[in-house]
Amino acid sequence: MLSNIDDKPAIAKCPDGQVIIGVDEAGRGPLAGPVVAAACVLGLDAPAGLDDSKKLSAKRRATLEPLVQQSCAWALGVVEADEIDRINIFAATMLAMTRAVSALVEGLCSEPHMVLIDGNKTPVGRHPNWRWRATAIVGGDALEPCISAASILAKEHRDRLMREHARVHPHYGWERNMGYGTAEHLAALRRHGPSPLHRRSFAPVSQLQLI
Repeated sequence: MLSNIDDKPAIAKCPDGQVIIGVDEAGRGPLAGPVVAAACVLGLDAPAGLDDSKKLSAKRRATLEPLVQQSCAWALGVVEADEIDRINIFAATMLAMTRAVSALVEGLCSEPHMVLIDGNKTPVGRHPNWRWRATAIVGGDALEPCISAASILAKEHRDRLMREHARVHPHYGWERNMGYGTAEHLAALRRHGPSPLHRRSFAPVSQLQLI
């Protein structure tokens, strides 16, 4: 898990002093690589222009990521492909979110009033270590700036990991497709077989009978 909580940036609080955490994930759909969740509390100097990471250009995300990292309190939770295969991608996503929020709360030494999560489900009742009030918001990464910030952090971190993995496993074009099942990626799977980073429980990998 990664975070900036040792730096203790000044965080934004509700008028009654309550802390709100935004959470989003990246990497539920790819055939390879981890799922990454980010938890973020906006800082007082959080950058303007936060939005759903998928709506932002790569250049804009790259500009916003360090600004969010410097001005907000945040933490990441990562679940690797082998663990995804053991517990399934939904459970892995709940686990990644739990890891991210746990690390952030521990660093802040403060319990949040609410955790806002992009999507339609939360880890409440779905992961044994989740203990916080949470609300799922469909499209929340475009509606709540704290979720938007988490969206940017999660996507940029995961994309960076996949680019690094692409240098070790160059056949699959991960620096371009980030592990998603593009035609290029599927053709490379048929030709070279799966790497240790492929999710063997995912149908496009398992159905190729390459395991």
